[in-house]
Amino acid sequence: MSNRNTHFYLDWWVIEKRSLYVLGFALVLCLIGGGSALYVWKYGNPLSKVGLRTEAPAGARFISFEGGVKVIRASTRQVIIAGGDTQLYPGDTVQTQADGRARIGMADGSTVVVRPDSTIIIRDNDGNEGGKRSNVHVVVDSGQMLVRTDHQSEGTKNVVETPKTQNQIAGETAASFGVNSEGTEEIRVNSGNVESVNRAGEKTFLRAGEYVSVNQSGTVSKPQRLLDIPQPIEPRDLEKIFVATNGAAAVTLRWQKPQSGIPAFYRVEVATSPFFVSEGRVIERDQLVATQFSVSDLRPGVYFWRIRATAASGQTSDWSEPLKFNINMRGATSAAVTVSNLSSAYLGGNLYIIRGNAAPGTSVSVSSRDATAARDGSFQIQISVPSGTREVTLQASDQQGNNSQYRLVLSGSRSE
Repeated sequence: MSNRNTHFYLDWWVIEKRSLYVLGFALVLCLIGGGSALYVWKYGNPLSKVGLRTEAPAGARFISFEGGVKVIRASTRQVIIAGGDTQLYPGDTVQTQADGRARIGMADGSTVVVRPDSTIIIRDNDGNEGGKRSNVHVVVDSGQMLVRTDHQSEGTKNVVETPKTQNQIAGETAASFGVNSEGTEEIRVNSGNVESVNRAGEKTFLRAGEYVSVNQSGTVSKPQRLLDIPQPIEPRDLEKIFVATNGAAAVTLRWQKPQSGIPAFYRVEVATSPFFVSEGRVIERDQLVATQFSVSDLRPGVYFWRIRATAASGQTSDWSEPLKFNINMRGATSAAVTVSNLSSAYLGGNLYIIRGNAAPGTSVSVSSRDATAARDGSFQIQISVPSGTREVTLQASDQQGNNSQYRLVLSGSRSE
């Protein structure tokens, strides 16, 4: 019987410590990657909308603006000129000059229109996806602002504050809020509903076609029937009128009575500026009872006119939209109105700014928008054009009634 010995051989490997570290690090990375993949598979990618938020941070945006419009940043108190890409954040102030106005889109889909010589503050503008449970709060510090809301989801709040009232705006409502320099206020509701609360906590419910005034002590009047805007009839927009043998023209202004409310008298203004700045007004007449008024001794040039009504209670209507007319020399040879450096700048969507130079006082019109060349001859107009528009026509009129037209190709990219 033979004895058999069994031998075991063990080979030893020499491994550097650094290799162990690398192996361990790779193993950790694999574990992290696997865990991340499992999380994404189960809960979705948490970073899927980061790019969208980076490109379009929350903020109210200018839909359109013209004339002098400034923004005061709440964080830095920096004053900037409004631009097509300017966003408005909580605390920011918007100021319009005598020749400025702006339309702003809010988080809940509502729009506000800031009239000339007005100041508003964006207090809140929060909204999640789909506009649900949005919170919009705008303060009218001075001047006049119009607000128009869409259908509102449950939990949506749209508040307009004035120095003496706080107003909850219902869905599908159009209303205007005026804060006057003497400390009084006005609220007009064209459609929808507004719940107003003054500083004493007294509530007033306003429905479509109603108006209230707020006196200097903050007392809100009883709702009364809204006085509608009188509608201009003659001269028609862009109408040409020729001077008589004395070198001047007599023009009769005619308008229709308001469709709603009973006016006690009217006020009419004629100006060389579409914004009716004080230095551009040539005719101002108040306490007119009839629905027409004759203006005499108008020299050749470009004029704008508007009308508003006042009720016996003191309620005033909004101004009518200005109409433009030209006084021309009969049989005179029309001279060209020179416009130079005409250019367009793309703002986004369907918005453009048209810029150029002309003689001071020259009136220019593009796509139903008007402007007047400043003292240095410069002008700019923001316009909105239909999708697919590549060219617009600019009409220039000087103070002697001469007219010229210019074709301008719109430059810049567009998102159709």
